[in-house]
Amino acid sequence: MSDSFYEGSIATLAPTVSALFGVPAPAVSQENPLRSVLEYAAMQLGGGGVSRCLIYCPDALGNHLWSQFPENRARITRCCPHRVSVSAMLPPKTPVCFASAFTGAAPEIHGIRRYERPVLACDTLFDAFARAGRRVAIVAVRDSSIDLIFRNRSVDYFSEEYDGEVSTRALSVIAADAHDVVVVYHQEYDDELHRTQPFSPGAIRALQNHVASIEMLAQAVRSSWSGHASAMVVAPDHGAHVDPDTGRGDHGLDIVEDVSVSHWYGVFGPSRPRRDPIQEDG
Repeated sequence: MSDSFYEGSIATLAPTVSALFGVPAPAVSQENPLRSVLEYAAMQLGGGGVSRCLIYCPDALGNHLWSQFPENRARITRCCPHRVSVSAMLPPKTPVCFASAFTGAAPEIHGIRRYERPVLACDTLFDAFARAGRRVAIVAVRDSSIDLIFRNRSVDYFSEEYDGEVSTRALSVIAADAHDVVVVYHQEYDDELHRTQPFSPGAIRALQNHVASIEMLAQAVRSSWSGHASAMVVAPDHGAHVDPDTGRGDHGLDIVEDVSVSHWYGVFGPSRPRRDPIQEDG
């Protein structure tokens, strides 16, 4: 398939987030930071980097959704205004894609080339941030790919029962303001599309829940991290299609529905206290 309209692959996430912090990218990273994101961040901050970042990873929210639900795309864009089109890795399976997203490397480099979930042995974004003295939290559904493949690192892991509990824990972690990077993973839409179809009523309810979570997390970031230059990234892994043999949703093929995704970036400067003109004149 043609990738002419993509700004890069999903593997641009790791080097781009690293560049926003001024931290060297993972040693295995093959991608360059997204230039458009860095230019957007520079305009927002007037130079300098960020010191906090929330990375929200909803499973399977591909570009196949946005032509039918543009209002949901608009809601995400209001939270994170800079949208880029990127391609998932092949095969577009969750552990393959998120391994690439958080290493900056292709599957033949990081080693996950099908649906399997070993602990990665190669360098990752989390290792790069640990070397830079930065604290990372991963808040994810227990036994999900993100919960499993990045273990054995200097990371605070919060494994929760399902999306609702993940959200509660994520809000607590953000409010505590003790971590430089917080990764949050939700999976309801992916579960529903596999059980039914990508546009079933249950799947669309799950999509709406993910969009509402984006709005809630964005508000928490702006409130709890108001003293920091901060970023928020919405970074799904792949899309989905209907399997003609089963009539249910699936993903894993080199087709537009599975491979074409968007990542959204928001960058926010620190809030400055209002200055009292009477005190200044006095």
